Amino acid sequence: MTGPEHYREAERLIAVAVRSDQTTYEGENPEADRTLAEAQVHATLALAAATALVDETPRSDSHSEYRAWQSVAGSPYQGPGEAR
Repeated sequence: MTGPEHYREAERLIAVAVRSDQTTYEGENPEADRTLAEAQVHATLALAAATALVDETPRSDSHSEYRAWQSVAGSPYQGPGEAR
């Protein structure tokens, strides 16, 4: 999975856990607790991937990944030769 995919999966899993009628965030719904734990892992992996792209401009080999991050978390990336 790419960083943006991990980010989106974390968001999806959080929504699944929150929609559960029995979720109390205090151990009352073990399945929701497991889902939230899985979401946390995906969020951590997304953070690690995003940290690798901390530069204001992407490295020459990471334009597609940078565009994906911008579509998830920021303004659209304008690459070399693209209109602003």
